[in-house]
Amino acid sequence: MALVMQRELSGGLAWQGAALPADAGLLPIPPAALEELEAVAALLADNPLPILALHPRDFALEHCRALMRQADHLLAVAPGFVVLDRLPVERVGREIATKLYWLLASLLARPVAQKWDGTMVYGVTDLGKPPGNGVRPDVTNADQNFHVDNSYNICPPDFVALFCLQTAMRGGISGLVSFHAAHNEMRRRHPALLERLYRPFIFDRQREHAAGDVMVHRAPIFEWRNEVLLGRISKFQIVNGYKLAGEDMDAETRDALEAFDSIMVEDRMRFDFQFQQGQVQIVSNRLLGHKRTGFTDWPEPERKRHLVRLWLRDAGRPFYNG
Repeated sequence: MALVMQRELSGGLAWQGAALPADAGLLPIPPAALEELEAVAALLADNPLPILALHPRDFALEHCRALMRQADHLLAVAPGFVVLDRLPVERVGREIATKLYWLLASLLARPVAQKWDGTMVYGVTDLGKPPGNGVRPDVTNADQNFHVDNSYNICPPDFVALFCLQTAMRGGISGLVSFHAAHNEMRRRHPALLERLYRPFIFDRQREHAAGDVMVHRAPIFEWRNEVLLGRISKFQIVNGYKLAGEDMDAETRDALEAFDSIMVEDRMRFDFQFQQGQVQIVSNRLLGHKRTGFTDWPEPERKRHLVRLWLRDAGRPFYNG
């Protein structure tokens, strides 16, 4: 039997969004760290190198290391997310700014594959397709449910990083929710359903696997690991997972999923903010759920909403399946 926590969870990770200040998690990049990054940008302009070949050990980044130690504390202790403000996109250009982002993120943890084919740097932009099996919601402009990145895989990343190159014309508001706080609400309001969240659900693997491999993954929404509550959720992938497996959700499964999802989307539970160009958002992927609202792009193709995502995980191997 899985351990089901029956007490109130407290501490800095058990926040409700309505109680957080507007600048929660905001971490300005100090001038000394920006000077280091500008020096690296100049070096890379004169000495081109593919992004995957870049490693922080090859550059003088002591102030950036101190910055990312601060970020690591915010991610692990409270509030579980950080917004680095900000990289000089307009001065150094998108390509080099993305390489600076890669280096900063690598100071926190190792970048890993985000697709089964080994893709390491993932562009988040609307490709004009509806979400569905094989089409991830992140490459559409549709509204998202709160989710954990790669919730449908063996080894979800520890951290999800997003670098904003271009905002949408309208919408695309980022949202975060604490799993500790949502767990507390489930325990208070739906105690009979809480235990169901500790047993496996069926997730659609989004065809990110070898030919002939199983198309679904079974895992619980909540689990305790090393005395830490970890979450794993994607309502979209769970609904599709049961369809793919040819299994009907029983009433308890459906009610538990709906109850948990309805808690996460409540105004007082969510922390919403507008992502700005040059900012880097990093989220503790198993401690918080994240989402963004639907959006409308600018009419000019070059102004389409565009984020660059990295997955970071030190455990296991850098393969998609860990």
